[in-house]
Amino acid sequence: MTGTRGRLLVLDDDEAVAATIALVAETSGFTVATASGFDAFWAALHTFAPTHVTLDLSMPEVDGIEVLQRLGEHGYDGTVIVCSGLDRRVLEAAQRSAVEHGLEGVGLLPKPFLPTDLRALLDAPVERRARARAGAASVRESALRAVLDERRLEVAYQPKVACATGDVVGYEALARWNEPGIGPVPPDVFVPMAERLGLVDALTEQVLNEALAWFARAETDTRTHLAVNLSARSLDDVGLADRIERACAAHGVAPQRVVLELTETASSSDPIAAHDVLTRFRIKGLALSIDDFGTGHSTLVQLARRPFSELKIDRQFVGDAATSRESRVIVRAMVGLAHGLGLVATAEGVEDAATLAFLADVGCDRAQGYYVGRPMAAEALTSWASAWAQRPRTGIPTEPGA
Repeated sequence: MTGTRGRLLVLDDDEAVAATIALVAETSGFTVATASGFDAFWAALHTFAPTHVTLDLSMPEVDGIEVLQRLGEHGYDGTVIVCSGLDRRVLEAAQRSAVEHGLEGVGLLPKPFLPTDLRALLDAPVERRARARAGAASVRESALRAVLDERRLEVAYQPKVACATGDVVGYEALARWNEPGIGPVPPDVFVPMAERLGLVDALTEQVLNEALAWFARAETDTRTHLAVNLSARSLDDVGLADRIERACAAHGVAPQRVVLELTETASSSDPIAAHDVLTRFRIKGLALSIDDFGTGHSTLVQLARRPFSELKIDRQFVGDAATSRESRVIVRAMVGLAHGLGLVATAEGVEDAATLAFLADVGCDRAQGYYVGRPMAAEALTSWASAWAQRPRTGIPTEPGA
């Protein structure tokens, strides 16, 4: 039959499994091609142009990790489904490897599987970023200078909620750049460029001032906070704390309502100066968050030596919490570590109600992610807040996906 929902390419040396996958996909409206070896698979990848790929990890010629590496190098931006009878932890490791190689929409299909399991993965929506990133890679340095000079950066806001109650507790301000003729330029393209060109302070200043101006107008509840990302390259400037304090005063926002987020993997050229700047932030009442916690190499050293007030658990652990026992154990431990040190625990990457319920059950304080709300323009926040307040409430499972 001719599929209308997509094209699935199956790589599996077990003909019975490949036939089963093909049958389920075809009855779901997909056109299917199968390959039992890598050479045939690679040829079909170019001629068949699949929107979805399923692959077995254990192949006689080449294992699944090598296939994932090749797909990443090729720039494949379709959905990838890893299918295997190996231990679940091996599948999850392969999934993380796929993500590290830049693949998107990576799902797991343990053998044996039910047709409903495969259909759910085929139906799962995926935010495509590879094409946008490829187009943005051609953006010129002069364009970044122009957008900063003309103050054309936009700011999006992602809501944060209390895990236990769902009450809105704050917003993270995120820089956005939409370049005419190119489209959206991802932050992972333009922020490193700004750091390389010595423009990151100008970028931070624009985002901070626009966000503070909006926050002062829109958020009269003094219990809410505004989070702004900070580059480690800025931490060599001892006067940074004074400038941020003056910006808060100019907009009438108490420093105690501002959170500065610093990525754990970031590093400054002068660690002593950075430590002094971070300490000055806290003296002035600004909160300080260690972002992407769990992904760096000096996690405990950072926590022990620097005056953080919030720990943000990285999305790679939170996103797996509904299905991975290991991720649940790690998240629970991070929440305990944060609270033991007197820090607020915030989870990033919350994608569903079950994960938010789990976070509430383990005592995590705050959460943000697509389930709560995507980054959005300021004018969209009112309608989001109304919809969020009317969301259906469900019971709290202590171990989602168990």
